[in-house]
Amino acid sequence: MKLFAQNKKARHDFTIEETYEAGIELTGPEVKSIRAGRANLKESYARIRDGEAFLVGAHVSPYENATHVTQDPTRQRRLLLNKREIARLVGKSQESGKTIVPLDLHAKNGLIKLQIGVASRKKEYDKRREIAKKTMQRETEKAIKERSRV
Repeated sequence: MKLFAQNKKARHDFTIEETYEAGIELTGPEVKSIRAGRANLKESYARIRDGEAFLVGAHVSPYENATHVTQDPTRQRRLLLNKREIARLVGKSQESGKTIVPLDLHAKNGLIKLQIGVASRKKEYDKRREIAKKTMQRETEKAIKERSRV
Protein backbone atom coordinates (compact mmCIF):
# COMPACT_ATOMS: atom_id res chain seq x y z
CA MET A 1 0.00 0.00 0.00
CA LYS A 2 1.58 3.27 -1.14
CA LEU A 3 0.73 6.39 0.84
CA PHE A 4 0.25 9.59 -1.21
CA ALA A 5 -1.05 12.05 1.39
CA GLN A 6 -1.74 11.93 5.09
CA ASN A 7 -3.75 14.16 7.41
CA LYS A 8 -1.60 14.15 10.55
CA LYS A 9 -3.55 17.03 12.04
CA ALA A 10 -6.73 14.92 12.05
CA ARG A 11 -5.14 12.26 14.26
CA HIS A 12 -3.79 15.00 16.54
CA ASP A 13 -7.01 17.02 16.86
CA PHE A 14 -9.57 14.20 16.79
CA THR A 15 -10.22 10.84 18.40
CA ILE A 16 -10.91 8.44 15.53
CA GLU A 17 -13.71 6.04 16.43
CA GLU A 18 -14.42 4.21 13.19
CA THR A 19 -12.68 4.15 9.79
CA TYR A 20 -13.91 3.45 6.27
CA GLU A 21 -12.12 3.06 2.97
CA ALA A 22 -13.73 4.90 0.08
CA GLY A 23 -12.98 5.24 -3.58
CA ILE A 24 -12.73 8.78 -4.87
CA GLU A 25 -13.99 10.16 -8.18
CA LEU A 26 -11.05 11.83 -9.93
CA THR A 27 -10.13 13.05 -13.38
CA GLY A 28 -7.05 11.73 -15.22
CA PRO A 29 -4.78 14.70 -14.46
CA GLU A 30 -5.81 14.59 -10.80
CA VAL A 31 -4.77 10.93 -10.59
CA LYS A 32 -1.36 11.75 -12.05
CA SER A 33 -0.96 14.68 -9.68
CA ILE A 34 -1.85 12.55 -6.64
CA ARG A 35 0.55 9.81 -7.73
CA ALA A 36 3.24 12.51 -7.93
CA GLY A 37 2.49 13.34 -4.28
CA ARG A 38 0.87 16.71 -4.92
CA ALA A 39 -2.24 16.31 -2.74
CA ASN A 40 -3.03 17.92 0.59
CA LEU A 41 -5.75 16.81 3.02
CA LYS A 42 -5.27 19.52 5.65
CA GLU A 43 -8.44 21.43 6.54
CA SER A 44 -10.56 19.01 4.50
CA TYR A 45 -13.61 17.08 5.62
CA ALA A 46 -16.30 14.79 4.25
CA ARG A 47 -19.91 15.87 3.87
CA ILE A 48 -22.96 13.78 3.05
CA ARG A 49 -25.54 15.46 0.82
CA ASP A 50 -28.52 13.93 -1.01
CA GLY A 51 -27.42 10.38 -0.21
CA GLU A 52 -23.90 10.90 -1.58
CA ALA A 53 -20.62 11.53 0.21
CA PHE A 54 -18.27 14.32 -0.89
CA LEU A 55 -14.73 15.30 0.01
CA VAL A 56 -14.62 19.05 0.63
CA GLY A 57 -11.53 21.25 0.91
CA ALA A 58 -8.89 18.76 -0.24
CA HIS A 59 -6.27 20.36 -2.47
CA VAL A 60 -4.95 18.47 -5.50
CA SER A 61 -2.45 20.60 -7.41
CA PRO A 62 -3.00 20.86 -11.17
CA TYR A 63 -0.91 18.46 -13.23
CA GLU A 64 1.65 20.40 -15.25
CA ASN A 65 1.50 18.23 -18.39
CA ALA A 66 -2.31 18.15 -18.66
CA THR A 67 -3.45 19.12 -22.14
CA HIS A 68 -7.10 19.95 -21.50
CA VAL A 69 -8.74 22.66 -19.39
CA THR A 70 -7.37 22.93 -15.87
CA GLN A 71 -9.72 22.31 -12.98
CA ASP A 72 -10.27 23.87 -9.60
CA PRO A 73 -7.73 22.27 -7.20
CA THR A 74 -10.14 22.42 -4.25
CA ARG A 75 -13.31 21.21 -5.96
CA GLN A 76 -15.66 18.82 -4.18
CA ARG A 77 -14.94 15.21 -5.11
CA ARG A 78 -17.51 12.45 -4.80
CA LEU A 79 -16.62 9.54 -2.53
CA LEU A 80 -17.55 6.07 -3.70
CA LEU A 81 -19.27 4.26 -0.83
CA ASN A 82 -22.18 1.84 -0.83
CA LYS A 83 -25.57 2.89 0.54
CA ARG A 84 -25.16 0.96 3.77
CA GLU A 85 -21.88 2.73 4.55
CA ILE A 86 -23.36 6.12 3.72
CA ALA A 87 -26.38 5.43 5.95
CA ARG A 88 -24.07 4.45 8.82
CA LEU A 89 -21.97 7.60 8.29
CA VAL A 90 -25.10 9.76 8.32
CA GLY A 91 -26.17 8.25 11.63
CA LYS A 92 -22.72 8.61 13.20
CA SER A 93 -22.12 12.17 11.94
CA GLN A 94 -25.47 13.41 13.30
CA GLU A 95 -24.45 12.45 16.83
CA SER A 96 -23.37 15.39 18.93
CA GLY A 97 -19.76 16.42 18.36
CA LYS A 98 -19.02 13.90 15.57
CA THR A 99 -17.53 14.71 12.19
CA ILE A 100 -16.15 12.81 9.21
CA VAL A 101 -12.48 13.54 8.49
CA PRO A 102 -10.17 12.20 5.77
CA LEU A 103 -7.14 10.39 7.18
CA ASP A 104 -5.03 9.44 4.16
CA LEU A 105 -4.89 8.92 0.40
CA HIS A 106 -3.31 5.64 -0.64
CA ALA A 107 -3.12 3.15 -3.50
CA LYS A 108 -4.74 -0.25 -3.21
CA ASN A 109 -4.65 -2.70 -6.12
CA GLY A 110 -3.78 0.14 -8.49
CA LEU A 111 -6.69 2.34 -7.40
CA ILE A 112 -6.55 5.49 -5.30
CA LYS A 113 -8.50 5.12 -2.06
CA LEU A 114 -9.31 7.56 0.71
CA GLN A 115 -9.47 6.45 4.32
CA ILE A 116 -12.06 8.44 6.25
CA GLY A 117 -12.89 8.29 9.92
CA VAL A 118 -15.79 9.19 12.18
CA ALA A 119 -14.17 11.38 14.79
CA SER A 120 -14.83 13.56 17.81
CA ARG A 121 -12.67 16.53 18.76
CA LYS A 122 -10.09 15.99 21.50
CA LYS A 123 -9.97 18.26 24.50
CA GLU A 124 -6.79 20.26 25.11
CA TYR A 125 -5.83 18.18 28.14
CA ASP A 126 -6.16 14.97 26.08
CA LYS A 127 -3.70 16.38 23.54
CA ARG A 128 -1.21 17.26 26.27
CA ARG A 129 -1.55 13.82 27.84
CA GLU A 130 -0.92 12.16 24.46
CA ILE A 131 2.17 14.30 23.82
CA ALA A 132 3.54 13.46 27.28
CA LYS A 133 2.91 9.77 26.67
CA LYS A 134 4.77 9.85 23.33
CA THR A 135 7.67 11.73 24.92
CA MET A 136 7.96 9.14 27.72
CA GLN A 137 7.87 6.30 25.20
CA ARG A 138 10.57 7.96 23.07
CA GLU A 139 12.79 8.49 26.12
CA THR A 140 12.43 4.88 27.29
CA GLU A 141 13.26 3.58 23.81
CA LYS A 142 16.32 5.85 23.75
CA ALA A 143 17.44 4.59 27.18
CA ILE A 144 16.99 0.95 26.12
CA LYS A 145 18.96 1.59 22.95
CA GLU A 146 21.82 3.20 24.91
CA ARG A 147 21.83 0.36 27.43
CA SER A 148 22.05 -2.25 24.65
CA ARG A 149 25.14 -0.50 23.21
CA VAL A 150 27.05 -0.82 26.48
